[in-house]
Amino acid sequence: MSARILVIDDIPANVRLLEAKLVAEYFDVLSASDGPSALQLAEQESPDLILTDIMMPGMDGFEVCERLKANPATRHIPVVMVTALSDVSDRVRGLEAGADDFLTKPVNDIALFARVRSLARLKLTMDELRIRRAAASQSEVVADQAMNEITGSNARILLAEASDLNAERLRGSLESDGHKVRIETSLEGAIGAARQEDFDLLIANLHIGEEDGLRLCSQFRSNEATRRTPILLVLDEDELPRLAKGMDLGVTDYLIKPVDRNELQARCRTQVKRRRYHDQLRQVLRNSVSMAYIDPLTSVYNRRYMNAHLERKIMEIAETTKPVSILLFDIDHFKHVNDSHGHAAGDEVLQCITKRTQICLRDLDMVARYGGEEFVIVMPDSDQHIALKVANRLRRVIADSAFPVSTSKHDLPVTISIGCATTMDPMETSESLLRRADIALYQAKANGRNCVVSSELDKIETPKVASAQ
Repeated sequence: MSARILVIDDIPANVRLLEAKLVAEYFDVLSASDGPSALQLAEQESPDLILTDIMMPGMDGFEVCERLKANPATRHIPVVMVTALSDVSDRVRGLEAGADDFLTKPVNDIALFARVRSLARLKLTMDELRIRRAAASQSEVVADQAMNEITGSNARILLAEASDLNAERLRGSLESDGHKVRIETSLEGAIGAARQEDFDLLIANLHIGEEDGLRLCSQFRSNEATRRTPILLVLDEDELPRLAKGMDLGVTDYLIKPVDRNELQARCRTQVKRRRYHDQLRQVLRNSVSMAYIDPLTSVYNRRYMNAHLERKIMEIAETTKPVSILLFDIDHFKHVNDSHGHAAGDEVLQCITKRTQICLRDLDMVARYGGEEFVIVMPDSDQHIALKVANRLRRVIADSAFPVSTSKHDLPVTISIGCATTMDPMETSESLLRRADIALYQAKANGRNCVVSSELDKIETPKVASAQ
């Protein structure tokens, strides 16, 4: 994939070298020679990734990274520090400043391209989810605030390591940082553990005994339950050529042996925090999708969803040859409830109506708020006889017990009128079926309310009264 990359370095030769490598791989490259201009360029251009040197006059790479992560406009841009320093303490300091990774000069091309592609792909996903969260909350401030509240502590970590000595050393480092660690010594054991428990992070050795750790990474990415679990790969420096394949399989970060305790803890916190932020954004996305189809007052489906659902059920008649029935009902004299007791009482009645309705239905039936005080029940595999039976049971459940409301000392008597319609025709439209039910409902009102009327397909002009009581 392509991406726009900002390179920050005070030495022109270093910039040209990185730019040549990245352009050859079809990346779009921007450059800055100092921290202040880089911060301005990052905010203006919003690159997909930033590669910054550490040793720069004035504002060094650590400060650049800290300021980027403190600015809401640039906080979500991945930062990779490129440096001649190999001291682990510098790496840890960079990670604590918010850097997503380190590359040591001279830059290994395999590690460079693997890291750039992985982080650019991750940012693309995160940007999409952030946009959806901001749209759902109507505020980017709310979306950004959620990230600040997430921590990388108290994680559940799966460690795939065949060596008991290495496993216990890593476990000690992780548990001292507050994480809960489960060790598995084989691919089969790790895959089985993932089926039993939801982990925040997988740490896998490139070699798990005689088994290939990349195969475990592949299994995690191909399984829906573990597809979004971050993977931290542990390997020797001479095994870096295999890292590119690992990144292609979905490895999100890596550690070079011997593993430093502080670097391990810092990288784990970074990956766990990213996972939790990602999960929260996905939940917001699911909630926003749900809100598009759920009535906020009654928590049942809305008219939009009901129409689509009913269309599908009618079309399925061609395969199932089973009838579909609907019940269209509304509350009798509902305006009197609002006028006499207030709209709050009316809302409470609507909520109670939906609860009683759901008690009367099967699992495969669906209730939706059609609008105002009108509701629709979609009943697959239900002929006219079943529809009438359910309708009369529902009518009695509503009428037999008065409704308590907070604005009145006395419970309110409530009744409903119901119109039924049934079809065996997969070519009939949902509008036609609803229109027949509406005619039947109108007749129920004309018959004195608190009754059920059914409409037959071939006699929609003369619906028959099924029950008046």
